[in-house]
Amino acid sequence: MALTGGREISRTSGPGTVEPLHPIVGRTIWRGSDFQGSGDWRHTLSAAELTELRVAIAEAGSVQPDMVDLKRHDFPLPSLGPVLKRLKDEIVNGRGFVLIRGLPVAEMSRREAALAFWGIGLHLGRPVSQNMAGHMLGHVKDTGGDFHDVNSRGGYQSRARLPYHTDLGADIVGLLCLQTAKAGGLSSLVSAHAIHNAMLARNPDLVETLAAAIYRDRRGEIPEGKAPYYQAPVFCYHEGYMTTTFVRRFIDSAPRHEGVPPLTAQLVEALELFETLANDPHLRLDMALAAGDMQFVNNLTTLHSRTAFEDHPDAGRKRHLLRLWLAADNAWPLPSEHYERFGTAGNNTRPDGMIGTGVKPNVPLDAE
Repeated sequence: MALTGGREISRTSGPGTVEPLHPIVGRTIWRGSDFQGSGDWRHTLSAAELTELRVAIAEAGSVQPDMVDLKRHDFPLPSLGPVLKRLKDEIVNGRGFVLIRGLPVAEMSRREAALAFWGIGLHLGRPVSQNMAGHMLGHVKDTGGDFHDVNSRGGYQSRARLPYHTDLGADIVGLLCLQTAKAGGLSSLVSAHAIHNAMLARNPDLVETLAAAIYRDRRGEIPEGKAPYYQAPVFCYHEGYMTTTFVRRFIDSAPRHEGVPPLTAQLVEALELFETLANDPHLRLDMALAAGDMQFVNNLTTLHSRTAFEDHPDAGRKRHLLRLWLAADNAWPLPSEHYERFGTAGNNTRPDGMIGTGVKPNVPLDAE
C-alpha cells in the first residue's frame, strides 16, 4: 500500500527483514516537465517586500553586529514572513524547492546582500556550519579547488560539473546568486522520490541495494574520535518517511581506506541506474540562476546539480553564489545514519553541519 506525502512505503518488520517496496506517492513526486509554463515554484519579491527587507537589514545590523548571533526575531518580516512560512512547508513537505527572485544585489553591499539572504534563511531554518572552519555562510566560487581531490570536498570551489548529489549536513540548502558565469553554470534539480519509483519499476533489487548501509569517504573532514569513513544508505526509510543522502564520488573513494571492502558489482549497477535516472531530461528541472535569485532546496528529498562553467577573466565578475545550510524545525525524522557524518544539533533532533574542535562559528563575506 502506497502512502502519501513522501512517506515510507515499506520497511523492516524485524531485524534483518525487509518487506516488499512499493511506489511513493504525493507532492514530493514530480517531473521537470510538470513545471513547463508554470510559475508556481517561483516567488518574485514585491516592492513592499523589498522595502521590508531593507528595514530589517538596517535594524539587524544595529541589534546584532555579528551576523552569526542573529535570531529570527532580530529580523522581523511582517508581510514576507508569512509568505516564507508557506514556502517552507512546500520545501519540507511538498515539491522540495522554491526560487525567490528579485533581490537587487547589484545595488547592495556584500554585507547587505548576505544579511538579506541570512535573514530570509532564518525564517526557513537555523544556519549550521558548512565546514570544519565553522563557516556558517558558504561561498560557491572557483578558487582553484580540485573536484577530483580525494582529500577534499572541492567541487563547490571549482568550475567543474557537479553531478547530482545532496549536501552533507543540512535539511535545507540555500543559494543566493551574486554573479553569473560567462557561460555555463546551469542549476538542475531532481526528485529523489521520482528516482526511487523509477528504479523500483525497473529493478526492485537495486532499490534494496541502495537501502542498505553503504560506506562513505569523509574526504579528510574527520570529527574527533571518528573513522575516516562512515556508513549510510542512499534510500533511508525511517518512521514512515523516505529520505535520501547521495554523493557518488564519496562512495567510489571509500575503499581507499583500510577496512572498507571494494564496491560490489550490484552496488555499482545500482549507482549507475540512480545517476542515469537523475540525468533523465524528463525527470530533472533545469534553471539558470540570475543575479539576485535565491534557490532553497529540501536536501532530504531533492538532489541538485550544476553544469561546468567558464568564468569571466575579470576577478570582480567571477561566478559567485552564497550558500546556507539550514536545520528546519519541521523537517522529517531521520535515522541515526544521518547523524553519523557530523553529529546532531543541541536538541539532538536535526543535523548540525560540521565544525572543528574549538572553532568558533563565523560568517565570512568572501571565499577563503
